Amino acid sequence: MSYTHTVQYYETDKMSITHHSNYIRWMEEARVAFLSEIGWDFPKLEAMGIVSPVLNVTCDYKKSTVFAEKITIHVSVERFMGVKLQLGYVMKNEAGDVVCRASSVHAFLDAKGKPVKMKQDYPGFFQKLTELANAAAEKQ
Repeated sequence: MSYTHTVQYYETDKMSITHHSNYIRWMEEARVAFLSEIGWDFPKLEAMGIVSPVLNVTCDYKKSTVFAEKITIHVSVERFMGVKLQLGYVMKNEAGDVVCRASSVHAFLDAKGKPVKMKQDYPGFFQKLTELANAAAEKQ
């Protein structure tokens, strides 16, 4: 799945490059779009009582980005461990250069903060994430 973000002026710093913290925001935007594209958007998950806090984020910055540049963010499931999901992000500029490689790890919890039994309680969502994780593993 790909998501495109246009670098906004307010996301740049005094050196006219994108401030590093914005890449994490872009990951969030891409993750929300990714979940929607696979049929499990946030309103649906929240209606089901599922919350998905971030447990870990890593970013490996490769090249600076600047105002008005269009950045394509490719999102993939790197690993799915039942209650935890690891997503990978490859961000590229319009020239096709990688500007950032990143990952995020998320948990699936109920409204009380307890881990959700995905396979048992949400088999359709569990199956979709498992399929995506298996497909990613086969590509490696």
